[in-house]
Amino acid sequence: MGITQSIDQAGIAEVVMNNPPVNALNVAGWFELARIIRELGENPEVRVVILRAEGRGFNAGVDIKEMQATEGFDALIAANKGCFEAFAAVYDCAVPVIAAVNGYCLGGGIGLVGNADVIVASDDATFALPEVDRGALGAATHLARLVPQHRMRSMVYTAKSITAQELLHFGSVLAVVPLADLREAAFEVARDIAAKSPTVMRAAKASLNGIDPIDVKRSYRYEQGFTFELNLSGVADEARDAFVEKRDAEFTE
Repeated sequence: MGITQSIDQAGIAEVVMNNPPVNALNVAGWFELARIIRELGENPEVRVVILRAEGRGFNAGVDIKEMQATEGFDALIAANKGCFEAFAAVYDCAVPVIAAVNGYCLGGGIGLVGNADVIVASDDATFALPEVDRGALGAATHLARLVPQHRMRSMVYTAKSITAQELLHFGSVLAVVPLADLREAAFEVARDIAAKSPTVMRAAKASLNGIDPIDVKRSYRYEQGFTFELNLSGVADEARDAFVEKRDAEFTE
């Protein structure tokens, strides 16, 4: 349960999220995930990191119930900071990060996957940003690394999902395999990377980040500013309350 990690003899690190029932992470979980990935990247024995999950889905984003059970904005601010740290940890990790995605990948899951270096997915995987339905914004920065611009915009506005097979067509997903084969598919890619010079691989990761046309951390932080505004307006609270209470939100504005 929670988040576990291991490193095999080839230098392949495996980080597994297992937080039933839906693999949503609370504030502590986001910071813990960030810490684990950063430390693995700093470990000279690690040559590549696989990030995957157990259960019905890869990641369902933040724990909205925790947020709504906390007075004021402390939990919201902490969740935003935790997500920022976790997404940045994947992007800044000194070695390549492979995301192995099963089931649903929502909200914060998009942030993790969009910042990964390689993505493999099971044939049941779907990807979506339901933020507008929760009165929030964020991770469009990362979704834009997975789909073309206009598809990204339609997905943000409608909160509709996209399949792993469609992402394979766009070229952002490397392979789509049966769920039973997902872990091995990720390890197959990882073994190929781990067999190469670790010095070259770390240099390659740094150089690719250096030529990235978008500063993903600044871009995501900009998005978060609008989430703060929506919370101050009160519309976000109604959206999250409706989610927790399993009812339709009632918006007056």
